[in-house]
Amino acid sequence: MNTIGYAAFDKESPLKPFSFNRRELRANDVAIDIKYCGVCHSDLHQAKNDWHGSNYPLVPGHEIVGVVTNVGPKVNKYKEGDLVAVGCMVDSCQNCSPCKSNEEQFCEEGSTQTYNSKDRVDGEITYGGYSDNIVVREEFVLRVPEKMELSKVAPILCAGVTTYSPLKEWGVEKGDRVGVVGLGGLGHMAVKLAAAMGAEVTLFTTSKDKALEAKKLGANHVVISKDEQQMQKAANSLDVIIDTVPVAHDLSPYIQTLDIDGTLIIVGAIDNIPSFHSGLLLGGRKRVAASVIGGIEATQEVLDFCAKHDIYPDCEMIDMQEINTAFERMKKGDVKYRFVINMESIDKDKE
Repeated sequence: MNTIGYAAFDKESPLKPFSFNRRELRANDVAIDIKYCGVCHSDLHQAKNDWHGSNYPLVPGHEIVGVVTNVGPKVNKYKEGDLVAVGCMVDSCQNCSPCKSNEEQFCEEGSTQTYNSKDRVDGEITYGGYSDNIVVREEFVLRVPEKMELSKVAPILCAGVTTYSPLKEWGVEKGDRVGVVGLGGLGHMAVKLAAAMGAEVTLFTTSKDKALEAKKLGANHVVISKDEQQMQKAANSLDVIIDTVPVAHDLSPYIQTLDIDGTLIIVGAIDNIPSFHSGLLLGGRKRVAASVIGGIEATQEVLDFCAKHDIYPDCEMIDMQEINTAFERMKKGDVKYRFVINMESIDKDKE
């Protein structure tokens, strides 16, 4: 299938148009016309080879929303015209214990990522959603509830499930006390989701300017983490903390805000976590844990949850041709809170 996308050709150059062919449909494949694609910070990391595993040309994008255009002969869940989505994974072994437990992200053979990953059948490198179409195995296609506003759905496929998954795994429910560290793309979704679950939400931020905004998103309390007095006042007050900050930072002050048996869950990829004294954990049977995205079942669940509670990421719509400017702005934190590409704009590159 003829496809046009935007690709990084090396770690230094800006993304630019790239024509390539998607595979012919296999028996269990779904072909999708991409309408919107979210821009994740990991797209920038991979384009710049920050994680030292990028294969060029690299077409980013793992927050994909679109319409089914064709299906393979063995597909029975989807038909032409269905509203669908694709997240961070497009395949896994389907046979190991994690896969059978709906935790494909932990596939023992390694899940196949939506881009920059080897296809399990032909070994070709996968290309992502910064493109006009995609072909995905049926089991990794998600159904978008019809009532949802399609242009705002895309970031739920990554930022949404990344924060929903630990809230679910740690059993957050009405009345629980949840802290969220950081108010970026992940943090603002964590606040919205925890609030919708009925939790009492506390946002930790270094910026006083974000206090009013956080409360509009659903936070009950805002703690300025640089203010020692405010941090001391918050001591022993939380059951769960979702830490969304993706750079090295001291966990000690946040651990001290956990109550007995509380858990701090890291969802950001951090190179070096500063050490802390084990007494901070021993003193209250506290834990530091981590969580990454979620399986296909959890991703469908968060889509349905967001539809039910009318939850959407706060998005800024851009054209495909603006992606390099968006990357620069994302480096500076100049976005509230996710960029979404209107993929109709890629038609300009077909002229």
